[in-house]
Amino acid sequence: MFDTLTERLAGAVEALRGRGRVTEENIGETLRQVRMALIEADAAVPVVKAFVDAVKVRALGAEVQKSLTPGQVFIKILHDELVKVMGEPAQGLSLRAEPPVVVLLAGLQGAGKTTTAAKLARLLMGERKKRVLLASTDIYRPAAITQLEQLSHQIGAGFVTVAPGETPLAIAARSLAEARRGVYDVLIVDTAGRLHIDQAMMDEVQAIDALVKPHERLFIVDSMAGQDAVNAARAFNAALDLTGIILTKADGDARGGAALSVRQVTGKPILYLGVGEKVEALELFHPERVASRILGMGDVLSLVEQVQRDVDRDKAAGLAAKLAKGKGFDFNDLREQMLQLEKMGGVGALLEKLPGKLSQAAAQASGQFEGRQAKRQIAMINSMTREERKKPMVIDGSRKRRIANGAGVQVQDVNRLLRQFLQMQKAMKQFSKGGVRGLMRSLGGRLPPGFGP
Repeated sequence: MFDTLTERLAGAVEALRGRGRVTEENIGETLRQVRMALIEADAAVPVVKAFVDAVKVRALGAEVQKSLTPGQVFIKILHDELVKVMGEPAQGLSLRAEPPVVVLLAGLQGAGKTTTAAKLARLLMGERKKRVLLASTDIYRPAAITQLEQLSHQIGAGFVTVAPGETPLAIAARSLAEARRGVYDVLIVDTAGRLHIDQAMMDEVQAIDALVKPHERLFIVDSMAGQDAVNAARAFNAALDLTGIILTKADGDARGGAALSVRQVTGKPILYLGVGEKVEALELFHPERVASRILGMGDVLSLVEQVQRDVDRDKAAGLAAKLAKGKGFDFNDLREQMLQLEKMGGVGALLEKLPGKLSQAAAQASGQFEGRQAKRQIAMINSMTREERKKPMVIDGSRKRRIANGAGVQVQDVNRLLRQFLQMQKAMKQFSKGGVRGLMRSLGGRLPPGFGP
């Protein structure tokens, strides 16, 4: 997340390290680099100017002049000002209204509205224990309604079926009636988007807004859209009087300018961040945490919350007890751990939240157990028999060929998985003998085998 901006700002701050004091002369180059980093990150120019001016005033003030470590204080100033730009910590949706609470989603085509509708529904159902009904008025994009219907079944939410030839306004009206009749707590209405802002699009979404009278009007914006995101946010806010913003695809955004600009341009809070394609990949927006990640400080709090939320504690406790009793670590255990990592976005997504050089290991570590590689390794384990998973030593040449054929991989891929497993099994054996200290001794201070470069 925001890799390019992080790298550029780190370079700008580095120039101040070792300086005995900060003056207007030696801070000028640093501020110029900060300005260029933000502009290259697609932050709006007025936002950049106001931000740099605020940083300059504080950097030349007493708090830096009296400090023995001006570089560190300057980082704190950058952090504080970034937090101010991005707004207050999000509290999520306000559901203090007579049900059904209507949530209207608007934005350009391709911003991720349909997926976000399902993510939001899942979050409200899980964390807030609400009954949610999903509805799509997007009759223009092929398969948009089908996509939302499939997602609703996946998460267990209600869905409003659409009759052939039904208009967006008719769908919206019937959805509201169905939400009331079905005693739903929340109705989420997904509206149609266009590739560009046009009057017909705005007229339609305003008509739906007037009909369903939503309690929340959320602008869904692709964080990689740059200046287009800022322009769209301004137009939608003028048309709908937005109540909040959801930034999507933040996990793939190397720039970060949208996060710094959209809130300033609209004056509306960023409520959530979309951090992946899966339905659980939606998290509350915490500006102080995002600012820390932008400045390379990591986001350990979000990492802890994610682990607490997504890790199956009973299974984790079961594995720990198994190892403590000296029972061997087998392929069933490895498969379960890999599935848990996949659920949390993979190794790279977790390491990215760690501070400093640990986060830089994400790109290297992600190559082993992420994406297609992880799916292939899980497929290989699925192709094994029960005996092979429990006793990998029985896997001979003919069994390797059968496993490879079953998983659609080469025999050398099976050999590689077996080598990594044997290394991990050895490490887990050390853990059972000496706890964390024994495990770290066996790893020599490195990441577990298969999780590093």
